Amino acid sequence: MTLTELKYIVAVARAKHFGHAAEACFVAQPTLSVAIKKLEDELGVMLFERGGAEISVTPLGAQIVAQAERVLEQTAAIKELAKQNKDPLAGPLRLGVIYTIGPYLLPPLVKTMIEKTPQMPLILQENFTVKLLELLRQGELDAAIMALPLPEHGMAMQTLYDEPFVVAMPNNHPWVARESIPAEDLKSETMLLLGAGHCFRDQVLEVCPEMARFATPGNGMQRTFEGSSLETIRHMVASGIGLTVLPRASVADMEAKDGMLQFRPFDDPQPSRRVVILWRKSFTRKAAIDALCEAIAQIRLPGVIDLGSNKLGSNNPSLNKAEAAD
Repeated sequence: MTLTELKYIVAVARAKHFGHAAEACFVAQPTLSVAIKKLEDELGVMLFERGGAEISVTPLGAQIVAQAERVLEQTAAIKELAKQNKDPLAGPLRLGVIYTIGPYLLPPLVKTMIEKTPQMPLILQENFTVKLLELLRQGELDAAIMALPLPEHGMAMQTLYDEPFVVAMPNNHPWVARESIPAEDLKSETMLLLGAGHCFRDQVLEVCPEMARFATPGNGMQRTFEGSSLETIRHMVASGIGLTVLPRASVADMEAKDGMLQFRPFDDPQPSRRVVILWRKSFTRKAAIDALCEAIAQIRLPGVIDLGSNKLGSNNPSLNKAEAAD
């Protein structure tokens, strides 16, 4: 049994296709197939069912693949320990970010990281929360930035910042005359939401639970419309279809009067989300996570709440020490 064979079976289990797995491993398909057959013969078990267009993993094969993933992760950890002895910040950091945070945090974060740790470039991936957690467990990502609440994950976690929500409306909406918006008033409006799978959609539905019955499949869409991204939803709001709720960092200037949208805060207590970073407890480059958190602490995202001094518009390194949970 070799590490290469373990790498091959993990690749096939993920791709569910020998050809695609071979491409991912940069080898010819016959080479990969022969190696996997050799491993199956050595173990005396069948790892994959080879019928039909898609390969499936046998029940015992799934257990062996899971163990192989752990072995490969620990092997990578050995290499990282050796590298860390030379420079804990040397080499790329694979970072995942959810869709409703990435467009607003990543531009200043990449700039700050280039200035502070040029030897540690970021390999970035935007995705849904569930997918990012899966990639973390599989060792495909080193860390991921997302928002609470989260499903059970078993990762190490650290708080980054709190971010309030705001209401976006077209310039001619009657609410433009208001200074703030009560959350309960949203139930009387046509609302635009992100599609299923976005955690921000669920957070908005928590702000106005009455919208949930209109956003549930089978109940029609009389009072809600869906968009694929926050920027798409902005354009729909500007066209007069309805209102939406946005994370504060996505609004550069709440007082802007020259655009097609107007923005208003919620009445107190303002709904918000807590943004956190997660990584595997076995990840050996903790110094890289610390450097990333310090960089985020130096970024002034619009309206972000500093947990240390409870002021808007500034992050503080102290909040990064506040929550390191198992």
